[in-house]
Amino acid sequence: MSNKSQSRAVLLGLSAVLLWSTVATAFKLSLQQMSPLQLLGWAGLFSTLVLMVGVSWQRGWGELLAQARQRPLFYLGLGVLNPAFYYLVLFRAYDLLPAQQAQALNYTWALTLALLAVPLLKQRLQRVDLLAMLLGYSGALVIATRGDLLGLAFDSVPGVMLALFSTLIWALYWILNTRAEASPAVTLLLCFLCGTPLVWGLMAWQGEWVLPGWQGLLGAAYVGLFEMGLTFMLWLGAMRAATHVSRISNLIFLSPFLSLVFIHFLLHEPIAPATFIGLALIVTAVVWQQRAARSEPAPATEQPE
Repeated sequence: MSNKSQSRAVLLGLSAVLLWSTVATAFKLSLQQMSPLQLLGWAGLFSTLVLMVGVSWQRGWGELLAQARQRPLFYLGLGVLNPAFYYLVLFRAYDLLPAQQAQALNYTWALTLALLAVPLLKQRLQRVDLLAMLLGYSGALVIATRGDLLGLAFDSVPGVMLALFSTLIWALYWILNTRAEASPAVTLLLCFLCGTPLVWGLMAWQGEWVLPGWQGLLGAAYVGLFEMGLTFMLWLGAMRAATHVSRISNLIFLSPFLSLVFIHFLLHEPIAPATFIGLALIVTAVVWQQRAARSEPAPATEQPE
């Protein structure tokens, strides 16, 4: 009996998108209670526990142990990138910027992925890629300057640079992740098993190994569950259940706009018109680039020499 069900896929996909739309708000609220390093350490711990439950449910421990023995340095490298390095940079960006700016700038990671694919995957940039990048990064500039393109007045130059740098780390992680041989849930758990202890070691070195208040722990648990753990499994389930995968994957473009709703009503940030304009430019660029990629003819299979 087939496990495919488009209605089930839509329900799972929308659930994942809704939860992902709340995490920018959760980041800012949690960072009011603890430092970026502490938030990463505790959220990583909660996420690791959730992923362990998920891998147990999938009966994937044999696969995990086999992969850990075969490629320990590979998964250690992935774990350094995600969760350790990526989220530390991202949370610091959120600490310095309004949530609406940080989440929108981080959304340009899909454009950064195309740039990194040139040296790392030996892919060529097409004209549509260059135009999409010009459009997308123009949107990022509109957001970062609140529309004052001539004045170039940034809320925080370090915050903007960190938000954009986080897209580089995330894109690099996903390019290397394509070389993983384990299932997605097992791969992610291996990353957290390798990366989270490094974060806790850094916390101890920095003297931040302290128990936060209940508000901080609650925020870290929420981030660990719905940014790093459970939501990933919902999305993976949606992809597996879908009969039309592209229709489900397009749901992700709702997330940054829904996120602005939560940011406005829960953080009470007035959403600048420039944020809507810039985000629309970024999403248009990403959609345009992805559709152009899907419409390209498949390359002819090369014969071995």
